[in-house]
Amino acid sequence: MISKLVEDLKNGNLDPEEYVAKTFERINKLDKKINALITLRDEEEVKKEVKESIKRGGKLAGVLIAVKDVISTKGIRTTCASKMLSDYIPPYDATVIEKLKNEGAVILGKTNMDEFAMGSTTETSYFGPTRNPWDLERTPGGSSGGSGAALAAGYVDLALGSDTGGSIRAPAAFTATFGLKPSYGTVSRYGLIAYANSLEQIGPMAKNAEDLGLLYSIIAGEDDKDATTIKYSVDNPPGEIPIKGIKIGVLSDILEMSDKSVVNVIRTAIDKLSSEGAIIEETKLGYAEYALPAYYIIAMSEASSNLARYDGVRYGYSKHFEGNWIETFSKNRGEGFGMEVKRRILLGSFILSAGYYEEYYIKALKVRRLIKNSLDQLFSKYDVLLSPTMPVLPPKIGEVINDPIKMYAMDVNTVIANLAAIPAISIPAGFYNNLPVGLQMMGRYLSDTMLIGISINIEKILNMHDLTAPIV
Repeated sequence: MISKLVEDLKNGNLDPEEYVAKTFERINKLDKKINALITLRDEEEVKKEVKESIKRGGKLAGVLIAVKDVISTKGIRTTCASKMLSDYIPPYDATVIEKLKNEGAVILGKTNMDEFAMGSTTETSYFGPTRNPWDLERTPGGSSGGSGAALAAGYVDLALGSDTGGSIRAPAAFTATFGLKPSYGTVSRYGLIAYANSLEQIGPMAKNAEDLGLLYSIIAGEDDKDATTIKYSVDNPPGEIPIKGIKIGVLSDILEMSDKSVVNVIRTAIDKLSSEGAIIEETKLGYAEYALPAYYIIAMSEASSNLARYDGVRYGYSKHFEGNWIETFSKNRGEGFGMEVKRRILLGSFILSAGYYEEYYIKALKVRRLIKNSLDQLFSKYDVLLSPTMPVLPPKIGEVINDPIKMYAMDVNTVIANLAAIPAISIPAGFYNNLPVGLQMMGRYLSDTMLIGISINIEKILNMHDLTAPIV
């Protein structure tokens, strides 16, 4: 627990130099195999900051945290796992980083991810794929795979990710960790390098639900620098909420789209929740088969617009200057972006082009509204909606990366929450053949703390928390 770690550092039960040294020792030993980090800070510099932080105090005084490499960190390289930004060092901190520093957290390094957060396996990274600590032949999910792997490997107890269509929850599910996609507008996106503005949120990742709640309470809140934030704050970390009497709607249409191995683990978890007094009913989302195409149409459209700024003149990779502007622009973008990013830019530009805008984009927005309406009706009957986080077990490295449709289909369970702007949490449900399976709960808008509170109880019922992969 983070609260105990902070207390031990404060009262001298844990030597800060030893704490940092052991962390770096583990990373130096394991990260050549895992590749969870793109940038690791200087050890002596981190030791100095940890000591200073403990003196100043705060809820996270002296605690090391890993940050997804799409979130701006002043003076620390922020690459988005892309050649396009491989040498970029931001001159400012994202709002969430400012809040963490104010509470004493110390950034350990920046975690690997899918390039510009576009992917579900952390294999599209310019810096090479991240491997799952539970099985090095498999992916840790994406796009926040480096953050999930860093937690599962025991580097840190807290991490930040971002979630556009499941990018926090997929790694959480595949690495037996905890991840929250917050309600849209509750966490500032200032300093988050944009992929799809209307869908994405920065969110907390941790090894247990209590620490997840603590991290969320620190980063949540209105921000004058981000007009999409709302008047919202979490004054205290969420407390435990008993599962007894909680009405849970199990989304059977989502279960039907998941592999049997995953469904078996989820069913076993549901039975345990039922035996503890949860009121379980099967229900259907409706429009589930339309969620994935609607999500990708919207996400790719926004991506093509957001990434237009990387032209080799104003931003990013700029090796080529010869020829006219179009030639220079094309060469720099052609070399700076990876294949998956190019694919999404091209598809997004096509979707938004004259003659196709209403055919695709407007229809996708209408589906988004239908899904939101369907969820609103379900939340009038249920406190939470439950499903597997991911429909499959962690795929092997190389298994889906060359089949975009197969990779996109992995997001079928998670994109729903992003389309509807509601909170969704992934917690470990169990294992199948030593591979983690995640359980997803979605709640009505602004029920983030309730989801965390219920998760604190569920992790005890399932005995699935503070798990570290047995990697040596």
